[in-house]
Amino acid sequence: MDVTFRIRRMERGDAKAAAEVEKACFSEPWSEASYDATLLLPYAHYFAAELEDGTMIGTIGLQIIAGEGEISNVATLLPYRRSGIAHALVEEALQTGKERGVTDYTLEVRSGNTAAIALYESFGFQTEGVRKNFYREPCEDALIMWKRNG
Repeated sequence: MDVTFRIRRMERGDAKAAAEVEKACFSEPWSEASYDATLLLPYAHYFAAELEDGTMIGTIGLQIIAGEGEISNVATLLPYRRSGIAHALVEEALQTGKERGVTDYTLEVRSGNTAAIALYESFGFQTEGVRKNFYREPCEDALIMWKRNG
């Protein structure tokens, strides 16, 4: 599917839409209040993918702590998957980190989410650990992946 979308920095007013994307994508989604609080953090850089009409269809978060980047909340609504949206979101997060001096990035992903794992590997992420039974509904291990450039 050919989708026209843009990536932009999230603002505090985006918390409700971001929480709706999460709810549609994850069994344990962040709430609007969680997004609202996180978007105020000076080290948090969150981005939205949106259609031309402003409908949010994807999200990603980057938190920069102690010079390292932690990527989270990578989500794309089901009808728009495999359209390059998650790839563009990861690129945006990595570029933002690079501009702020980040060389090493980490993330967690469900061990059974082969599409996401392949996406992260395409950016140079490698599995360095496992958190047993980290996810619920359904219970599943989390792979701890790192992209190290330092």
